[in-house]
Amino acid sequence: MPLGTALRIARLSSSRYHSWCHAEAGCELDDQSSCPRVVPTRLTPSELGAMQEMVESDDHRQMSLRGLALHAQRIGKIFASPSTWYRLVRIAGWRRPRNRVYPAKPKIGIRACAPGELLHLDVTIIRLLDGTRAYLHAVIDNYSRRILSWTLEDRLGSGGTCQILREAAVQLINRSGVTTIVADSGSENVNGEVDELLKDEALTRVLAQVEVTFSNSMIEAFWRSLKHSWIFLHTLDNFTALGRLIEFYVTAHNEVMPHSAFEGQTPDEMYFGTGGAVPAELASARKAAREERMKTNRAVACSVCFAEADSSALLLQRPRSRMP
Repeated sequence: MPLGTALRIARLSSSRYHSWCHAEAGCELDDQSSCPRVVPTRLTPSELGAMQEMVESDDHRQMSLRGLALHAQRIGKIFASPSTWYRLVRIAGWRRPRNRVYPAKPKIGIRACAPGELLHLDVTIIRLLDGTRAYLHAVIDNYSRRILSWTLEDRLGSGGTCQILREAAVQLINRSGVTTIVADSGSENVNGEVDELLKDEALTRVLAQVEVTFSNSMIEAFWRSLKHSWIFLHTLDNFTALGRLIEFYVTAHNEVMPHSAFEGQTPDEMYFGTGGAVPAELASARKAAREERMKTNRAVACSVCFAEADSSALLLQRPRSRMP
């Protein structure tokens, strides 16, 4: 029987057949996984050894892999594309000697144990198309990541800070304990008006990276998400339009957008304690969806599947020939 006919009966392509033949033949060379004659353009063992030496050498750790690939060509050592370097480094698991010494690894930031225990206060600047500056003040709860209050001002001063602190104090649900405000040491946060308000509302203020070692990164992360995920996607024509955009995003952040740190709960559910059953419900739904997905995929069939089923049925019905 011709080889082509046999391959058609077996439903096997010629390329797959020849690749299996080459893999089965193997190679008697100790440093080769397959015969170099099959792929003559592959790198030689000496080139691979030189590449590994350059990747793991301390003399070239300041270079990126792309720069290292070009440097190897400049010195006439290895002529291979950067993509080949990336692929071989990933496959072989070569590690570059880049153990970071300074500074120390980032530490886990300050975390509250209950809603209203720790608040973050900050202001950010947003520029409109005409060059006008808008100053956005906000207070975020550390425990739930909920925005308690915010205001948009056309000038930087203590007025915006006092307004959002009053609104945040009204929404606090943990008034039995001490509420601490983490703020930067800007003039809008450190002045006589703010000091009087903190005394009247029984709030304690600490200055980030001055009185404590922690930064005000939690609300700064919210600024980054607000700007790059929503604000900068719109044309900032005027002050009123900017206010509507901020109001929409703050509402979505508090009520709609789940937080990964809370296993699917929203900041509102964490702050008011109404979403305790959400993680278990999501876990159960994921399990049910996986079972339904497996059931659906196993029920899918095509003409090839039906042909194979018919062939199997014919083989089972054919009588077995007896040996003479």
